[in-house]
Amino acid sequence: MKFVAAVLAMALGAGAAVAQDLPDLAGREVVIVTENAYPPLQFLDKDGKAIGWEYDALAEMAKRLNMTVKYENISWDAMIPAVSEGQFDMGMTGITIKDERKEAVDFSDPYMRSEMLMIVRGDEARFTDAASFAALPDLLVSAQPGTSPFYAAIYNILDGNEENPRVVKFETFGAGLEALKVGDVDLTLSDSTAANGYVGASNGGLKIIGEPLASEDFGFIFPKGSDLVAPMNAAIAAMKADGTMDALNQKWFVDYKMSE
Repeated sequence: MKFVAAVLAMALGAGAAVAQDLPDLAGREVVIVTENAYPPLQFLDKDGKAIGWEYDALAEMAKRLNMTVKYENISWDAMIPAVSEGQFDMGMTGITIKDERKEAVDFSDPYMRSEMLMIVRGDEARFTDAASFAALPDLLVSAQPGTSPFYAAIYNILDGNEENPRVVKFETFGAGLEALKVGDVDLTLSDSTAANGYVGASNGGLKIIGEPLASEDFGFIFPKGSDLVAPMNAAIAAMKADGTMDALNQKWFVDYKMSE
């Protein structure tokens, strides 16, 4: 951990050096909405404190761009409409960049790429991949409607019917994961960022099976025409270039334990 802290400190120091080349937002307040339900990107720790990769990244961006960040909380299904309507300046929760979403909001450049993985109970032995799951008609998969895992379940595993009864819909990812743990469903999907976090914290209760179903790029969202897109893109590029993103990945995806 000392080595990682040193790398992160070096990266943040480098960020201070390049900040003079980035746009100066003159202390502007930026209201960001999030879900706090997507570890390790953003979530609540055991003490109820909001933490995660995205919070650390935004704290660094705020310093580099000279902006003040204020956070609000909202459910996933309301987030894109709320940002689109201008209720918030920006949204973050591991949002996959999709062409259809670009009709409602503007995206930043990608800050992370992830893969869609299949999560099952640790003792699952009836199927080992997407094809063998699909071949067992009584098995169920949980998903949040409108999310990448939902569409992966429909189009990458099942028959393309969005009303397929084998997809059990839940309002939150956490509820679907709990349904998996207690046996109400047999599979859930998540991108690798959250999947590895949950599996790592399950003490063998969960595991990942099969090959990745798809890859996806994550971006921050903004109301259409927002003047924040260009400054945020500049900060993302600088943090990729100087190693800050790599240091954050090491901290949250390698060293951090979900039980902390």
